[in-house]
Amino acid sequence: MAGNQLGKTRAGGAEWAMHLTGRYPDWWQGKTFDRAVRLWAAGVTGEGTRDNPQRVLVGPPQQQAAWGTGMIPADAIVHTTMGRGAPGALDSIVVRWGGGGDIQADESVLSFKSYEKGREKWQGETLDGVWFDEEPPLDIYSEGLTRTNATGGITIVTFTPLLGMSDVVLLFLSAREVEGMGKS
Repeated sequence: MAGNQLGKTRAGGAEWAMHLTGRYPDWWQGKTFDRAVRLWAAGVTGEGTRDNPQRVLVGPPQQQAAWGTGMIPADAIVHTTMGRGAPGALDSIVVRWGGGGDIQADESVLSFKSYEKGREKWQGETLDGVWFDEEPPLDIYSEGLTRTNATGGITIVTFTPLLGMSDVVLLFLSAREVEGMGKS
């Protein structure tokens, strides 16, 4: 949670690219996976997902020749599947995971989602991680968290709290922080 244009989506894309490829820099102290993963990246609308997480991860949506210039390098992109909604939007991408040194090569899968499709479209899947780019409604946030229960996976949320003190924002604040907001 941070202000506008501070690099939240870029940071989220960098982390998702590391998990999808298994290429972690020496300095990385966050969560790591020792196997290929199944991840989702989502935004408010299909267009928003295409123009933000997809663009950061893959490259310019309207320039397929430039795919592989985002956070996921071209040599790691195995296959892309186009979506049916917004022009240039991907449904999913298969990413080469590992394969360097003693690490066995495998394939990760990233699917792109949007909140506008409703909670029902978020049901059923078992995932290693969900990235919410922009603030999701509480029901979709809860459903996304549930997708990671069986794997002990992770969720990341990159957003500016434009909806004010929403239920989702309150999940990230302590009672002391909320109480202190009314005092100056």
